[in-house]
Amino acid sequence: MKAASRYTRDYFLKSRIKKIVFWITAVAAAVLLALAYSYYFCQNIVVQESSMEPTLSAGDTILIDRVSYAFGSPRRGDIIVFRTGDDPKASLHIKRVIGLPGETVQIRDGQILIDGEIYMEKKGFPSINNPGIAEEPVELGKGEYFVLGDNRNNSEDSRYVDIGVIESSRIEGKLWMVTAPFEKFGLLRS
Repeated sequence: MKAASRYTRDYFLKSRIKKIVFWITAVAAAVLLALAYSYYFCQNIVVQESSMEPTLSAGDTILIDRVSYAFGSPRRGDIIVFRTGDDPKASLHIKRVIGLPGETVQIRDGQILIDGEIYMEKKGFPSINNPGIAEEPVELGKGEYFVLGDNRNNSEDSRYVDIGVIESSRIEGKLWMVTAPFEKFGLLRS
């Protein structure tokens, strides 16, 4: 009888150890996957300026998808995060992609022209008062993008020499979700 109870006790002990090892392994794997996921998809940043109003406001917290552009290129209408220079510590800016590589962008009479045709946006953004350098046609080379803030008359963007056209190497990722404030929580639509 003692041998049977010892066998039963050993069996339950080994079974418990297996369960504990399984759960430790599962939790460790989940933590590693969460870290990898958050590194590539969930970099949080807080909007610091009003240049993207009404879409985004100063103080909004957003998530950046850092993987999309590893497999594809920015599309017209995407809201991107980019660095103002090649230095990894250069400031981050948030703007909407308007012009794509190989296109010519110009702003005339408050309207955006792409390759000479008026660009009709889905959203009702205001007429542009200051075309900046885009008063003359801006030709985009390979890997270059023309970006504008949604707050068209209060945005430092590709119209200004300090920002200029954005090279793909400076693009950090695509905005995909607002996480705060709670009333704005949800996916961003282009």
